[in-house]
Amino acid sequence: MDWIVQKLWLIPALPLVAAGLSALLKQRQRRLAAALAIGAMVLALALSCMAFVSALQHPGQGSVVRQGVNFFWFQFGDPRNSDAAVWLGWVLDPLTAVMLVMVTLVGLLIFIYSLGYMAHDDNFTRFFCFLSLFAAGMLGVLIANSLLLLFICWELVGLTSYLLIGFWYHKPSAAAAAKKAFITTRIGDLALLLGMVWLYSQTGTLLFYDGGHGCLEQSALARLVAQTTTLGMAASTGIALLIFCGAIGKSGQVPLHVWLPDAMEGPTPVSALIHAATMVAAGVFLVARVYPLMAAGDGGGGAVAAALQVVAWVGAITAVFAASIAAAQTDIKRILAYSTVSQLGFMMRGLGTGGVAVGMFHLITHACFKALLFLGTGSVIHGCHEEQDIRRMGGLRQFMPITFATYAVGMLALSGFPLVFSGFWSKDEILHSAHGWSVSHWPFYLGVFGALLTAFYMTRQVCYVFFGSLRSRRREEDLIPLPGSTETKSEPTHVGCYDVHESPAVMTWPLVGLALLAILLGFVGTPAWPWFQDFLNGERAVLAPGKLAEPATLWLMALSSVVVISGMGLGWWLYGRKPQTDPGALDVLERARPDIYALLRRKYFVDEVYDATVIRFNSWWARSCDWWDDWVWNGAVQLVSYAVVGLSWLNRVFDEYVVNLGFDRGCRGLTEGGGLMSRLQGGGVQGYLRVIGVALGVLVLLLLWGCHAS
Repeated sequence: MDWIVQKLWLIPALPLVAAGLSALLKQRQRRLAAALAIGAMVLALALSCMAFVSALQHPGQGSVVRQGVNFFWFQFGDPRNSDAAVWLGWVLDPLTAVMLVMVTLVGLLIFIYSLGYMAHDDNFTRFFCFLSLFAAGMLGVLIANSLLLLFICWELVGLTSYLLIGFWYHKPSAAAAAKKAFITTRIGDLALLLGMVWLYSQTGTLLFYDGGHGCLEQSALARLVAQTTTLGMAASTGIALLIFCGAIGKSGQVPLHVWLPDAMEGPTPVSALIHAATMVAAGVFLVARVYPLMAAGDGGGGAVAAALQVVAWVGAITAVFAASIAAAQTDIKRILAYSTVSQLGFMMRGLGTGGVAVGMFHLITHACFKALLFLGTGSVIHGCHEEQDIRRMGGLRQFMPITFATYAVGMLALSGFPLVFSGFWSKDEILHSAHGWSVSHWPFYLGVFGALLTAFYMTRQVCYVFFGSLRSRRREEDLIPLPGSTETKSEPTHVGCYDVHESPAVMTWPLVGLALLAILLGFVGTPAWPWFQDFLNGERAVLAPGKLAEPATLWLMALSSVVVISGMGLGWWLYGRKPQTDPGALDVLERARPDIYALLRRKYFVDEVYDATVIRFNSWWARSCDWWDDWVWNGAVQLVSYAVVGLSWLNRVFDEYVVNLGFDRGCRGLTEGGGLMSRLQGGGVQGYLRVIGVALGVLVLLLLWGCHAS
C-alpha cells in the first residue's frame, strides 16, 4: 500500500485545521486568514495530485483497483459481539483520485479569486473560515469508505452551505435563502439516513469495501437482492432509492430543486464553489459511489435496475425543466443557477443510462466551465458595481475584455460547441448513452431538447451582457429641473451599470486558468481517446482514432453540432442582431408569447404551489398543534392540576376540621383529666389525710351495707 493512502486523511484535515485556526483570529487579521485557507488548499492539492499519481500507477486489468484504510471507531451493545462495532475508513480509487484533484484545483482558484472579490468585506476573515470548512466537508465526502463517514461530512457540507449562503445575514433575502437551502436539503437527507439505517440492518456494516465484506461488495449485494419488501421490490432497490433522495436534495433535482436558485443570495465565490466543485457535485458523486447498489436492483435478465431507471428519468426531466426556466430569467446569477440544475440533470441521466464514467466525465468538465462562468459573473457584477440584472448591462466586452473572452469560452463549453470545447465531448457521451438505452428513447429526445435550450439561453445571456451598448450608464443628458428654478442639473440615474471597469488581476487570472481547463479537459474523454472513461473503469486507455469515423458516432456528433449551432443561432437572431437599448423594454419572448414567458419567468409556479400546499399545510399543522397544545393537552394538564388542587383543599379541610379537631379535643380532655388528677397529688398532708378519711368512711359504709344485706 502506498504511503499516500495511509495519509489520505490529511487532504480534508488541512482545510479543517485552517478553518479552526481562522475561527480564532481577530477580524482585522485578514491576510493571515487568507494565507491559512489558500495554503491549506495548496497542500491539499499537492497531496491530491500524489494520490492521483498513485492511482495511475495501479492500473486495473478490467477491474478497479482500490486501496483503503479502515479503523475501529467505537463499540456498542455486547462487547463480545464483533458485529456490534462501528468502523470508519477512507479509500483511494480512480473515482476518488479524479474528484480530489478537481475539487482542490477548482477550489483553490475560487479561493484566490475571493481575495479580490471579498477584499472590501468587513467579514473577510469569517468568509475564509467558512470556505475552508466547506472544502474540508466535501473532501471528506470524497475519501470516505464508509457511508456513515460520508454522511457526517455530507452534513458538514450542508451546515457550511447554510453559513455561506446566508453570509450576508443582514439581508433578509440571504437569511431566507439559507434557511430554505438547509431545510430543503434536510428532507432528502432524512431519506438518506433511513436508507443508511436500513442498509446497516441488512448487511451489518456501512463500509463500502472491506475485503469482500463491504456493503457494496458481491456478498452483501446478493443478500439485498434476494430480500424483498412488502411492495415486492428488492431491498437493494428500496435502499438505493432512499439514498438517491439524498442526492436529489443536494444536487437540486426535481422536486427538491427550489433551494438552488435562491442560493445565489450568497457571495459569488460561494455560488461558484457550491454550483461547480462541491455541494451540488456531492449528490452526483454519491450516486456514483454507491453505483453497485443502484445497479443491483431487481432488473434481472439483463434489464436495467429500477433504481437506475428512476435516476435516468429524474435527470432527464430536470434537465429540460430547469433549462426552460433559465431562458426567461433576467438575474445573471439565477440564469447560471438554473443552468446548474439542468446540467446536474444531464449528469444524473448519464449515470442512469451509461454508468459512472459517463456521468462523472460531465461532472468534471462542468465543474471547470461552470466555475469559470460564475467567477466571470462575479467579475461582471464587481465591474458593474453590484448590478445583476442583465437588462441593465450591455456592451461590456469593450470595457471588460478579459472577462468577456473567458466568459465566452465558458459559454461555448456549456453550450457544447463542436469539437473544441470540453462540454461538447462530455455532453455527447451522455446523449450517446441515452440513445442506446434499452428502456426508452425519451431521455435522448429530452437531452437533445435540453441541449438546444442550453445553447439558446446562454447566447441570450451573452448578448444581453456583452453586446450592444451600455444601457444604464452615467448619462449627462438626464437633466433634472432644480426646485423653484428654471435651471437644470445633471444627475446620474444610478440604475444599472456605470463606470464599468475590468476586474483586478487576482480575479482575472483564475478565469484564464479555468478557461484553459474548459478547453483541454474534453480531449481526455473523446471517442478517439477515452482515457477518462477507461481510467474510471479500471481499464487501459487505447488510442483509437477510427472510432470517430464510426457511423453512429458521426451521426450523434453531427446531430449535437446542429442542435447547438441552431440554439446559438436562434439566440443571436432574437437578441444579437438588434440588441435592446432600453432596460425597461419587454423581452423578445415576452412580446411574442407573454403567457409562456410568464410561466417560465415564474418558474412554472413551483414555489407558489409549494407555498399553497406544503408550506400552507405545514403552517396549518403548526397552528393545529399549537391549538391542540393550548386547549387539549394544556387543558388536560390544567384539569389535572385543578383536580390536584381541589383534592389538596379537601385534604386540608379533612385535616383541619376532622383529624386536627378530634385530635385537639381529645388532647384537651386528656389535659383536663390530667389536671384533675394532678390535684390529688398537690403535696399537702392535710389533703392526703382528708382523702384517706373520706375513703375510710366510704369503706366502712360499704362493709356495713354488706353485713346488713347478708
